[in-house]
Amino acid sequence: MANKRRTTLKRLRARIKRRLRAHLRKLGFLTMENGMLEPPSNHKDTFRLLHRSHRFERLRSERAFIKDKLPKLLNDFASGSDVIPARIQPRLQLVESGTREADLFRLASLTWSVPVSQGYGRRMRFLVWDESNHKLVGIIALGDPVFNLRVRDALIGWTADQRRDRLVDVMDAYVVGAVPPYNMLLGGKLVASLIRTREVRDLFAKRYAESRGIISGKKKHASLAVVTTSSALGRSSMYNRLQLGGIRYFDSIGYTSGWGHFHIPDDLFEEMRQYLKRKHHTYADNHQFGDGPNWRLRLVRVVLEEAGMNSDLLRHGIMREVFICRLASNADRVLMGEVDCAVYRNLLSVDQVGRLALERWIIPRSLRRPEFEFWEREQIPDLLRPVAVARLSDVRPSRGPSDGTDGASSVLVEHVLRKNEPELLAKSTGRTL
Repeated sequence: MANKRRTTLKRLRARIKRRLRAHLRKLGFLTMENGMLEPPSNHKDTFRLLHRSHRFERLRSERAFIKDKLPKLLNDFASGSDVIPARIQPRLQLVESGTREADLFRLASLTWSVPVSQGYGRRMRFLVWDESNHKLVGIIALGDPVFNLRVRDALIGWTADQRRDRLVDVMDAYVVGAVPPYNMLLGGKLVASLIRTREVRDLFAKRYAESRGIISGKKKHASLAVVTTSSALGRSSMYNRLQLGGIRYFDSIGYTSGWGHFHIPDDLFEEMRQYLKRKHHTYADNHQFGDGPNWRLRLVRVVLEEAGMNSDLLRHGIMREVFICRLASNADRVLMGEVDCAVYRNLLSVDQVGRLALERWIIPRSLRRPEFEFWEREQIPDLLRPVAVARLSDVRPSRGPSDGTDGASSVLVEHVLRKNEPELLAKSTGRTL
């Protein structure tokens, strides 16, 4: 019996090794002499391709949900003809679980070219509506931050004890972006700017001001001092130069070191988990938030080491730009524990931020690039259709207008541009064709 079990484990371990190597070759990763991975290029389209396998799996697993909900929710998305840029008026709606709004948030997140996380611990999800036409502009999701983030911790300068006590005042924006056609109008910048508003601060205070730390178990008086976020595609074009009314809304603070597990597909991860279950390893089911940092990363590392593979295969080499948004004017002192009360100066309302964003980004973009008018909501299903993993040789830079919030839609925008080039030329030159 014991010999049979050892043989089964050996076969499973060999299968995991074969599948992982084949998958990494298919994605185009290069293996350096030190055993670490290197992406084939630093182009954003390459990064999207590397995520495509994961996205393909996610969309396939969500087929029943999409089939059921898309017909009921499609009218919440705008066509270009529904949008008058000068009249856009954003409104935030906090999403509650088990509601129609939760379904809409989930559906909208599936249009992203990079699969989004479910978040951890405390979570606040928002729909951003356009009050002028009652259509969806975009989505925001805030969740608990990771405990260790080198560039954030170096910037703040806190000790491990200070971080343990004050991380309750930090949230991480793990989903931020606009849906078509608003993303063609730099709507992603508008959506990101809404994080730094009075409404977000107040809703956080209402929900979490008197909360208990999941890791420490202690009751804490939380105030939202800082929100961090990172770009999924290397350097961000959405958060850079994000400034309104002389106030910087996000500051770049560096890059991640390129470690993670996105390149491990879900079905292979489940096989790794089953391997550890057969070995009665504690990591097989140790996946509750608060049990330790990044259970999935640790599980994969253990399996790689068990299989005699270099655990540095978890270093995929895609370094994400990290940003910090200070809501509190004394945020750094709050996080260092020097003061207990956050002070909020120059924090605007959603309505005020919306008006500034229209003047700075939305209206000028609409005049320069009127192709958003050709978008039809009936194209949303195209964003939700699983596309098999392509070869790297098939990748070419997209020329469609995109603000970096959603690479999947930029491909369709390019199609819209080509399809309507005669009409766009006539509109831009004032000639009749």
